[in-house]
Amino acid sequence: MELELRGGVRAAPVAGRTPAERQALRWAPDPRERTADPAHIARTARELEEDGLDSALVVQSSSWPDPWAVAGWALAATTRLRIAAAHRIGTTSPTAAARTLATLDRLSGGRISAHLIIGSSDADVARDGDTLPKAERYRRADEYLSLLTRYLAAEDDLDHHGEYYTVRAARSGLRPHPGSELLSFGGSSPAGVDLAARYAQVYAVPPRPLPDTRLRIAAARAAATRHGRTLRIWRHVTVVLADTDTAAQQHLRRLRRDALRLATGPDAARYHDAVALDRDRERGTADPGTADPGAVDRDPGTAATQVAAYIRRSLAGAYTGSPATVAARINLLRSAGVDIVQLDLPVETDHDRALRRALVAQLRDPVPLRRAW
Repeated sequence: MELELRGGVRAAPVAGRTPAERQALRWAPDPRERTADPAHIARTARELEEDGLDSALVVQSSSWPDPWAVAGWALAATTRLRIAAAHRIGTTSPTAAARTLATLDRLSGGRISAHLIIGSSDADVARDGDTLPKAERYRRADEYLSLLTRYLAAEDDLDHHGEYYTVRAARSGLRPHPGSELLSFGGSSPAGVDLAARYAQVYAVPPRPLPDTRLRIAAARAAATRHGRTLRIWRHVTVVLADTDTAAQQHLRRLRRDALRLATGPDAARYHDAVALDRDRERGTADPGTADPGAVDRDPGTAATQVAAYIRRSLAGAYTGSPATVAARINLLRSAGVDIVQLDLPVETDHDRALRRALVAQLRDPVPLRRAW
């Protein structure tokens, strides 16, 4: 099966006054402020489709535009591009989410899926009124997904009396297209792998070195097999492209330098309470950590250090080089069992777009693929 190439659709452009600033700030933690720009959504989706990508992710956070609405706008602007809309379990009832998913599936001709997330930050999910600890959110997710999938398939009225949800005489008036790939999941814990194995069609492995990726793929597919199911595998890849490998390494250093300068400069305050930093503080990976892992550190010096650590980490594992070099590395992922590669690269100029098209062309070329295998 041909490798699925995935991009991303944001509700609005990255912060920055120039293309170079937006290229750099793509690697800074996203501020909580994000508007909805209809022209940007439509243009981004159309360009992904025109450049040969197959699908795109719409992300979610407590303060950002609704991902279902953004996904619908992107779908309306395209004819082929598929959209995976991030959906955080716990923000709505499973029956309401199922109808939204089925509606968009019907309206788009089967081009929508829900990328199910538990919520990587306790602080951020609490902003939407969800105060359950993460372990309990996983337990609730099991019931949620069981109800959602049964509801979409039910021919008769459905009753459910569970720990978290109760519905009476529930039945959806519409169903997704038969065979639609509706659900993906990405939790890397054993509980996350189990949920993906039982309910999802796609499992997102974390961006780790190739040997670890192989092990995680094997574990996820073995878990799915135990339930009589199969999983396609999705892997995110940070990409820095240029015409040559040397130029790409120089571009990487420039991006890191400019991102550090811009995100820790006069406009730095907007980055200090980013959701990504909430997550880092809770996991203890903010450098240095705060005294209270769930609190925003308002000390400008400490916050700036945390932002800088995030930027360095974001670019640390980037696939950097010419389109041919990056394609060769991605083909190793394909040979390891990855079915969907999400290309995370900023496209702000015509040259950026030409490089992305060149990368797609390399990945569609069967000759390098045979060599990778």
